[in-house]
Amino acid sequence: MAQLRADARRNRERILAAAESVFAERGASASTEEVAARAEVAIGTVFRHFPTKNDLLGAIVKRLLERLAEEAESLAEQGEPETALFAFFTHVVEEAAARKTVAELLAGGGVDVRTGKPLERLRRPVGTLLDRAQRAGAVRREVGPDEVMALLSATSQAALLAGWTPGLRDRTMEIIFTGLRA
Repeated sequence: MAQLRADARRNRERILAAAESVFAERGASASTEEVAARAEVAIGTVFRHFPTKNDLLGAIVKRLLERLAEEAESLAEQGEPETALFAFFTHVVEEAAARKTVAELLAGGGVDVRTGKPLERLRRPVGTLLDRAQRAGAVRREVGPDEVMALLSATSQAALLAGWTPGLRDRTMEIIFTGLRA
């Protein structure tokens, strides 16, 4: 019985890892068959763990949100107050450029992660980063978490556009950061 559970856990992890790769490469429109093939499991195994594609997408979005929130929390605790918000913002946008699911998540992507609104998991640590940056005098006082989240979402979506190059990313981020700075 314990061996069966261990095998099931390993299969689940392989499926999630494969799904992250497949959906990062192809976006939410990728098929569960592609995920099964990449994980080297039968499609039935995928559906035993995740009865619907939406369940699978929800699971990878939750993992991604947890990682991003942990990174934001770590920066809030250990990062320089003057730069941590900007570093996190840059990291999320770079992730969006590399992973289509990040931008789809930040845009609300229609994925039911069964935790409420997808961004709520990031709102608190981003709010902490913002508060620390404002207390350090690095960000304008009138900027609120809603504005930061809206900018983060919009910029992450822009990272998917054709023609989004490192140069365009850098110029866009500089304009945003100039607008946020005190």
